[in-house]
Amino acid sequence: MQARRILVHGVTGSGKSTLAARISAATGIPWTSVDDLTWEPGWVQVPEAEQRRRMEAICSRDSWILDTAYTAWRDVPLATVELVVALDYPRWLSLGRLLRRTALRIVDRRPICNGNVESLRGTLSRESIIVWHFRTFRSKHEQVLRWLEDPGGLEVVRLTSMAETERWLTGLG
Repeated sequence: MQARRILVHGVTGSGKSTLAARISAATGIPWTSVDDLTWEPGWVQVPEAEQRRRMEAICSRDSWILDTAYTAWRDVPLATVELVVALDYPRWLSLGRLLRRTALRIVDRRPICNGNVESLRGTLSRESIIVWHFRTFRSKHEQVLRWLEDPGGLEVVRLTSMAETERWLTGLG
């Protein structure tokens, strides 16, 4: 693989962070967990201007992997990205992964980013990541299709199953 600036794109629960970490391990390209840079302890969101500044610093480097790009600053990585790896799994797969992961995190209180943990209260709220999954599933899928349809646009690898993802990852090594 020639790309040195990689964005992993997908709906909540699709496995973006896991895939980004695996790409990093296979290629040696540094991976940045976006959640670590956008959420402070107590689930306090970093102001968008600071998020943008942080992403500009990362994306000015020669090589990087991001595990998502929030709409407010998506233009920053898209300006220099060499490859978008799109996890475009069926809803049943990504939602199932998300529900399983969320339930485990509620029970074991495993820190996610900056000491934050998931809670049953948060999971049942209107701002829940499960609600977010439903709000963004279609738009994330449609974005992948738009990128693929643009002949002069971004290089996109669209992965639609876990088996396809494993085959692609095997090709990196």
